Amino acid sequence: MSPRLLCMAAVLVLAGCSSSTSPSTPLTLTPDAVRLAAQATFGPTVAVVRDIEQRGAAAWVDAQLQLPPSDLGTYPVVSENSNLVCPMGSPPACFRDNFTPFLTETAFFRNALSGPDQLRQRVAFALSQILVISGAEVRPNYGLAEYEKLLLRDAFGTYRQLIEDVTLSPAMGRYLDMVNNDKPNPAKGTAPNENYAREVMQLFSIGLVQLRPDGTVVTDSSGVPVPTYDQDAVIGLAHVFTGWTYPLQPGATQRTHNPAYYLGPMVAVASNHDSAAKAILRGVQIPAGQTPAADLAQALDAIASHPNVGPFIGKQLIQALVTANPSPAYVARISAVWADDGHRVLGNLGAVVRAILLDPEARGEVKTDPTYGRVKDPVLLLTGLARALGVTTDGVYFASASSAVEQPPYLSPTVFNFYPPDYTFQSNLVSPASALLDSGSVFTRANVVHQLLYASLGRDPTVAGSTGTQLDLGDLAGYGGNTGALVDSASALLLHGTLSSAARSRIVDAVNAQDGSDPGARVRAAAYLVLTSPVYQVER
Repeated sequence: MSPRLLCMAAVLVLAGCSSSTSPSTPLTLTPDAVRLAAQATFGPTVAVVRDIEQRGAAAWVDAQLQLPPSDLGTYPVVSENSNLVCPMGSPPACFRDNFTPFLTETAFFRNALSGPDQLRQRVAFALSQILVISGAEVRPNYGLAEYEKLLLRDAFGTYRQLIEDVTLSPAMGRYLDMVNNDKPNPAKGTAPNENYAREVMQLFSIGLVQLRPDGTVVTDSSGVPVPTYDQDAVIGLAHVFTGWTYPLQPGATQRTHNPAYYLGPMVAVASNHDSAAKAILRGVQIPAGQTPAADLAQALDAIASHPNVGPFIGKQLIQALVTANPSPAYVARISAVWADDGHRVLGNLGAVVRAILLDPEARGEVKTDPTYGRVKDPVLLLTGLARALGVTTDGVYFASASSAVEQPPYLSPTVFNFYPPDYTFQSNLVSPASALLDSGSVFTRANVVHQLLYASLGRDPTVAGSTGTQLDLGDLAGYGGNTGALVDSASALLLHGTLSSAARSRIVDAVNAQDGSDPGARVRAAAYLVLTSPVYQVER
């Protein structure tokens, strides 16, 4: 056979040999495998979906649970002072690189787009929005990075270990005022700071009101929600959390208040700890005369064993990964796994995440319930687009774009995250991320999508090793010459096949209006129309 005929045969079999030739059939992807990839990664790719199809959902999740965390990087230890000043003669980027989360954010986006530990990263991202600290307050980048590494390490461990590591994190100590929190001083009229004591209960563990295992609220005979704790419990815990200071820097001498340093857990100074008896959550009595570590362990045991933790934190993890309005039965099933992972372990986060993703309410080919699903976080819109369209990046553009869409990682405006977990919008349905969605943000998101698809995003000379951001259109690249297959492939990969026939018809018409001699332009047009559509804003 002649070379010309060989090439023609290859075209027919492989849809290759010519950039103007497109496959005649669209991507065929199992919708539920695409949905699982959307729930458990930073965005579906054909490779991940095929892996899920081959292994099965349970085996794929189990394999993800075994992967070690991606590295967020190691950064210089810088001195934290009131002025946050770089040394004389420092490069212009010194402040940005050392006293903002910029470098950790760029590492976050690089890992989110290409790291193998996708599920661990998704769970750590969810935890970072529950157990919040912010670079707006914890200014040294290396300190913020150490806290986020902690969440990555503990993402599949026990909740009890997680809450201890978070409590003793110097970054959390700095953010919520537990570091250098001293025992009462009657002579000075001072009392322990109550900030962390309150937030560890209200936000990080049990919430404000008592919950049944299915997440429904317990009420008294008058229908009023029953609170989980009172001010006395806050005061008692605040006294428990006294006597801790920053870790000791290498070569330094221990002080009652060590200077700011973020490598390693906080250390106890017994002379600054209130060793009197204390009453805390649920009437638990902390006896007098214990060490700071013993008081802390007893208090954290009481928090971690509270029956509210399972439904309160478990439901938020469901909301972050699967659906904003899980049924009470779904929450109850997750609470049961929280209470006992099958091996009598309480709060096994790996087992809880596995149960969330494999639950019948999460799996299934088609979801028709109008209450099902979740509005996507802006960060997930960015990463989902990038992973589907073969983006490679140094993370610089995404750090900037995430700020534009109002969700820069690790820069939450308050301890309450970028949005509350119970946010509603003119509805009886909860939709947390809708708090970031309005008429202005819709246009901003469309502009960011357009920039990624059409702009040249070169390297930033102020960033060491910068390579810029490149897009090669990924698995959709070959479909530019076949509009129907292109739109159906985009629907399969980006919407797990849920594009309506009316929307499909309009997108086909718009793509066909593009220059037929430029297949890449047609792929970009189809991608832009799908990615800016209302249906892409919701993960179902």
